[in-house]
Amino acid sequence: MGAGVSADDFAAIENIQLYKKFMKQCPSGQLTLHEFKKILGLRDISPEANKYVEQVFHIFDMNQDGFIDFLEFIAAINLVIRGKIDQKLKWYFKLYDADGNGCIDKKELLSIFMAIQAINGHTNMSAEEFTNMIFEKIDVNNDGELTLEEFISAAERDKDLMELITKSFDLSNVLKVIQSGRRHSI
Repeated sequence: MGAGVSADDFAAIENIQLYKKFMKQCPSGQLTLHEFKKILGLRDISPEANKYVEQVFHIFDMNQDGFIDFLEFIAAINLVIRGKIDQKLKWYFKLYDADGNGCIDKKELLSIFMAIQAINGHTNMSAEEFTNMIFEKIDVNNDGELTLEEFISAAERDKDLMELITKSFDLSNVLKVIQSGRRHSI
């Protein structure tokens, strides 16, 4: 930043640039699920990957109108890229809680991780190994479900777990693809 340019000025300039890119990719100003998949370069994906992409889209679509508008897009960018750790963990939890019941069971976590593997195409462990390890570390009362409190508490006290969750479920690449208008290696 040059002299005389405040952080707010810099953010405003960045938002104008993002707006131009968003409108170039989506002239209507409202991104549909189909356009979202097209921008990400996702064609002929597995049912697991498709479910994950739809879940991400629906979480970005904060007012649940079936579209991601520019304000929702900016909110998602700010949360995923610039958000505080506890905000990201709450967002990740919401993503994994596919049925919205306030708990993540093994089936949900396994399904999401399989979907992420289908999109990313690489991982150091199988979806089953990952799911079992997460439940061993987080499910302190062994009830077969992860609550938001268990999830956040475990991630905050276990640095390795936090790093694993962050790397495994980081969506900044998805947002960067939308920002740039090109598909990178997601």
